[in-house]
Amino acid sequence: MTDLRPATPADLEAVLALHRAFFAEDGYPFREEESRANLAWLLSDPRLGRLWVMDEEGEVIGYLLLAFGFSLEFRGRDAFVDELYVAPGHRGRGHGKRALAVAADACRELGVRALHLEVERYKEGARELYRRSGFVDHDRYLMTKWIE
Repeated sequence: MTDLRPATPADLEAVLALHRAFFAEDGYPFREEESRANLAWLLSDPRLGRLWVMDEEGEVIGYLLLAFGFSLEFRGRDAFVDELYVAPGHRGRGHGKRALAVAADACRELGVRALHLEVERYKEGARELYRRSGFVDHDRYLMTKWIE
């Protein structure tokens, strides 16, 4: 049985390992020390967001990171599913669907009015999961400017 529970500082290294695997799958540059520091920051400051882990018999097999924001367009406090990752051998068993439902429940409890996420265009299965979970494509592009 898989337990979906709030992450603790003791989960940092397990989540970091999954985060590394996630970035490797998608070809994103991985900055280990920066990611470790940011995970520690998130775990120490609940104003930033929430992190849940999928724990299967003591092994962390996935996680969902929810980051908080604020938007006039989206009627106040909003949140972003920054990362949802399930290790390859554990996919297709409802872990992502359950994590999204837990995140939505937490958003309701925390006064979050809108929940956002992004997904790569080629990930048809993930896009279908998100649609079935109630997410709508606004036919917009996510654009980013790095502030260094």
